[in-house]
Amino acid sequence: MTIKVLIADDQAMVRAGFAALLNAQEDIEVVGDADDGVGAVTETSRLRPDVVLMDVRMPVMDGLEAAKRVLSAPEERRPRVLMLTTFDIDDYVYEALRMGASGFLLKDAPPGDLIAAVRVVAAGDALLAPSVTRRLIEECFKAKPALKRSARLDSLTPREEEVLRLIARGLSNPEIAGALFVSEQTVKTHVGKVFAKLGLRDRAQAVVCAYETGLVTAGDPRER
Repeated sequence: MTIKVLIADDQAMVRAGFAALLNAQEDIEVVGDADDGVGAVTETSRLRPDVVLMDVRMPVMDGLEAAKRVLSAPEERRPRVLMLTTFDIDDYVYEALRMGASGFLLKDAPPGDLIAAVRVVAAGDALLAPSVTRRLIEECFKAKPALKRSARLDSLTPREEEVLRLIARGLSNPEIAGALFVSEQTVKTHVGKVFAKLGLRDRAQAVVCAYETGLVTAGDPRER
């Protein structure tokens, strides 16, 4: 299956460089681009890519608002969104993850990281850069008092809660299956139920949820 990608960035050289790199892959095709947030929303609706590379800071409409609009589309038309940024500790990126973006990538990351990121995000069964994503989210929670367990978790079974905790640790479906001694299909079923019950769109959003509900605490060594 070919992964269709749209690149939204206000720098023409970034768009051209990313497009050349991705189009050189047999399983990836860049179907379009945009130089501002409004164009990103319009072109995403028109071209229906699988993955949108969305710059955080763009003119007319910033990447955060553009991502919000793209992620509000009906599920069958909703792409994965990968945020592009120059800083890994960025409140805008955290908010994007909270809304359902699948991850983020530094603009100066090695070419291989970009290619891998697109594939991981398109597949949807693993968290992109788990340690970096968790560090970003933990930074946003360190200054806050420890959160008490939220009643929002009460809808989960003990096994589903355990699966959410493992997702928050950055484990992929095969890794969760190994940790719980169950099949990967069983894990997929649990993950689907967790997402449905908590209204989650992606694994990155699940990590945010685990911290916001008090299931996982920032700095807790047990979660390493």
